[in-house]
Amino acid sequence: MKNEKFTQDEYNALYEVQRGIKGDRVSACVGRNSKRLSGLKLISIAHNGRISLTDKGAQTIFLHRCVQALRALDAQPGGALEEDIALFLGKKSHVVPRADGGFELSEKGRESLADITLQGF
Repeated sequence: MKNEKFTQDEYNALYEVQRGIKGDRVSACVGRNSKRLSGLKLISIAHNGRISLTDKGAQTIFLHRCVQALRALDAQPGGALEEDIALFLGKKSHVVPRADGGFELSEKGRESLADITLQGF
C-alpha cells in the first residue's frame, strides 16, 4: 500500500464511499474508479451491487488525511488538527503541541514530509 499512488479523483471516490452511497446508483466518480479501487481491495462490491469501504480503504483515507495535515502544518504552523490525526501524529512524534495552542511539525515530521514529497505523494 505504501507504493500505491492515487489520483485526486480516486481519493474523492473513496471519501464518497466512506460517507455512504445514497440510492441505487453510484456517482460518476465512483463508477469511473470502482474497478481499480476494488482490484486494490480498497472497496468491496457485493453481489447485490452494494459498495462498501474495506479496512484497507479506511486506512488509506486515514493516511491521506495525515499527509494533508502535515502539509497544512508545514504551510501554517500552529494550526489545529482533528483529534484522531493529532493523536496518531503525536504518537509518531511528527507533531508537537505549541504552548499557545495548536501544533507544529517536529524535525521528524519535516523529514517524513520531505520523504513523502520526494516520492511524489
